[in-house]
Amino acid sequence: MSVDWRTRKKAATRQSIQEHALRLFVEKGYDATTVEEIAAASGVSHMTFFRYFPRKEEVVEYDEYDPMIEQLIAEQPPELPSITAIHHALRAGLENVLATDHDALLIRTRLILDNPALRARNVIAQDETRELFARALARRAGLSEPDLSCVVQASAALAAVAPALTAWAHDEDRDLIALVDAAFAAVAAGT
Repeated sequence: MSVDWRTRKKAATRQSIQEHALRLFVEKGYDATTVEEIAAASGVSHMTFFRYFPRKEEVVEYDEYDPMIEQLIAEQPPELPSITAIHHALRAGLENVLATDHDALLIRTRLILDNPALRARNVIAQDETRELFARALARRAGLSEPDLSCVVQASAALAAVAPALTAWAHDEDRDLIALVDAAFAAVAAGT
């Protein structure tokens, strides 16, 4: 067996578990859904579930978006202001995510907004995302570590995106990309 096959199989299993979990959360509610039910629906044991997701919350939280956007930030032209680089990277990343994971992103966002425990954990996740984005900005600037400006710009970007995601989650007919653009325009205008 090749490493690539194993990697693909693990990714497919993780995706299957997450898809079944999200479906069950929508049908039954997050709190009413057990790990055993998710495992059974996914065709795996509950121990296999825990190998992929050590806690039930992680099945909602898991995605590979942040590393993708971090890379997109680092690849932005150096002449762009930091906040613009993050905006362009987030826009490109979200276009990709919406094309491939629209429903999963919407469900996960709604679950986080509706569940106090998931919302609290999301605060920690946002801190980690801010650090990733700040490191990407530091790399763009040729710094070994993020300085205050990198951290502030990353924080401002995340502060702009959060209400855009919330507005979209409450009304999925709204265009998430347009909401993100409007949020960054508000940051740029200082209003």
